[in-house]
Amino acid sequence: MADITLISGSTLGSAEYVAEHLAEKLEDAGFSTETLHGPLLEDLTASGIWLVISSTHGAGDIPDNLLPFYNDLREQKPDLSQVRFGSIGIGSREYDTFCGAIDKIDTELAACGAKQVGETLKINVLEHDIPEDPAEIWVGSWADRLRDL
Repeated sequence: MADITLISGSTLGSAEYVAEHLAEKLEDAGFSTETLHGPLLEDLTASGIWLVISSTHGAGDIPDNLLPFYNDLREQKPDLSQVRFGSIGIGSREYDTFCGAIDKIDTELAACGAKQVGETLKINVLEHDIPEDPAEIWVGSWADRLRDL
């Protein structure tokens, strides 16, 4: 089992690129990783460390490839008390629902008992043409928090 499972949901690919980039950085820092783009809940182990990266589209909507995962969380309410997670949202501040998808996912993970490590990073694509850059800075301090667990 990997130390960290990266879960991405993306409409145009930005969250997938961020997940792949962060997997490399985490491995450079000594962690083993597994990256899953749009996994089903049944694809995941209900323990360990998850890093969820999601773009937002429409009116705060979850990307189509992550919607089954989100719906399963809401409907099945699995016991995720053995999961620690971090989260990164990607969106545009032009919208009232800026990073609304990651907010919804965070809420469901917490409702299932998962414990968040650190604050959610919300990347505004209007300020960061390359979302990997702020994500890389954030993941360094997040990884330090993981070592303190």
